[in-house]
Amino acid sequence: MVSRARKRRRPWWRALILGLVCVLLVFVALAIDMCVYPSRSVDGKADVAVVLGAAVWDGAPSPVFQARIDHAIGLYKAGDVKALVFTGGVGDGDLLAEAEVAKAYAVEHGVPADHIRCETASRITCGNLEGARAILDAEGWRTELIVSDPLHMRRSVMMARDVGIDAYPSPTPTSRYASVGSKAGFLVREVRMYAIYLVERLFL
Repeated sequence: MVSRARKRRRPWWRALILGLVCVLLVFVALAIDMCVYPSRSVDGKADVAVVLGAAVWDGAPSPVFQARIDHAIGLYKAGDVKALVFTGGVGDGDLLAEAEVAKAYAVEHGVPADHIRCETASRITCGNLEGARAILDAEGWRTELIVSDPLHMRRSVMMARDVGIDAYPSPTPTSRYASVGSKAGFLVREVRMYAIYLVERLFL
């Protein structure tokens, strides 16, 4: 009797193990895609750089946000883009929108204020891009470089194109997620968000 019961249970364990292996393989495939994608960044010119928002600390850009802003400033000064669009609303406990803080930083570092536009309502990546799309349409800008962290780039460009932006990747040269732990945490979070977005994109 015991041996028969074990035989009946065995297919369930096999199915569970197979399911876990499949999930792991999908995770690894998405992670590899995200890690390789930044190497496809564009060196050419575009109308504008859209900088995705990140945290603000005491009215100043966090290190992660500063790296994105610095990269966008570099693109502008090199003549690769004619203008910058900063995105991001007011975070919990903050007084200023992320985009406003980014603009002040960029102006302080030599970018003319009239070459900067701000989207100040969004709190997540999709909102950043939808708000940026409205600005791009109003200004007549057609080609855009999306500026964010390397591991954030795959999902961001896909989302940008899905909202109608002619977007190309321009990841920051380095990530402020420096330690192994912070990189691993960011990668796991991004893979999860990327997988969720792919499922939503498929069925919604």
